[in-house]
Amino acid sequence: MIKAILTDIEGTTSSITFVHDVLFPYAYDKIGDFLEQNWHHQEVKNIVLEVAKLENLTDYTPAQITTILRDWIKLDRKVTPLKDLQGMIWEEGYKNADYRSHIYQDAYEKLLLWHEQNMPIYIYSSGSIYAQKLFFGHSEYGDLLYLFSGFFDTNIGHKKEILSYKNIANSLNLNPEEIIFLSDVEAEVNSAFSAGMSTVWVIRDENLFQDKKDSNSSHQIVNNFSLINIV
Repeated sequence: MIKAILTDIEGTTSSITFVHDVLFPYAYDKIGDFLEQNWHHQEVKNIVLEVAKLENLTDYTPAQITTILRDWIKLDRKVTPLKDLQGMIWEEGYKNADYRSHIYQDAYEKLLLWHEQNMPIYIYSSGSIYAQKLFFGHSEYGDLLYLFSGFFDTNIGHKKEILSYKNIANSLNLNPEEIIFLSDVEAEVNSAFSAGMSTVWVIRDENLFQDKKDSNSSHQIVNNFSLINIV
């Protein structure tokens, strides 16, 4: 029996293009000025120190750190200090109403239904928990944070690692088979399935969905949330 829903964001509840065409460029453009203005703030200093450790630097300037972080953004590196700093920058954009996060209508409607049915819903994303809360707190449908019971990021483990899903189940005091995980990334649903979770592979691309929907897969395969069965 499923007792909790765990879902990815990018490509699953929300368009990949919003993240890649809006959020990433926004952080890329703002990161230099943000570091210059906040270089001596303790939280930023701690993040910069983590960047320096990853790059084996002992002496560095805001300009050097900016160059490193911009390279990481271009490479879509899934590293915690970058995600933490992006979240701080995106907060300014949300507060300034520079953008609102995209949510697919079918995802919004199903999330709302599950919430009304008292099914706990959790988010698991490579973006920081801080960024996740900003994302759902400033959506096209308004503040959706009330829909969720909790959030997980790469501090619990990376999304393609089986252990990450076991860690999440342990943290929720549930058996993995009591959780259903939703993602658009096959490697992620494979790892969750290997950990013992039920899985839904959300394929938004219609051509790929038509190609995969009748395959002999371990996962439910859907192209929108209205087709998901929670059993």
